[in-house]
Amino acid sequence: MSAAAAFSVVTIFWLIVGIAGPVLVNFVMKRSPNKGIVQTMLVTTAVCCYLFWLCTFLSQYNPLTAPQLEKNIACFIRQQWDGDSDIRCPMEEE
Repeated sequence: MSAAAAFSVVTIFWLIVGIAGPVLVNFVMKRSPNKGIVQTMLVTTAVCCYLFWLCTFLSQYNPLTAPQLEKNIACFIRQQWDGDSDIRCPMEEE
């Protein structure tokens, strides 16, 4: 699933929860004194969950940080992944 498709699907889902939920509550709880509280709760839940998902999605979509490795650790990892112990690290040559 592409990023645009995932963004659209989740956005539509939370719009349905935030808009259709309170409308349905209006029909189900016609004369209840708690109708307004339930409607507010549904809208607040939809907004908070959507914002939480959006922050998570955007932080993974374009990360701002990358791992910072020291040269000797990066060289060791390269030796292990390549399976070649003949690779000389800059720290070993000194």
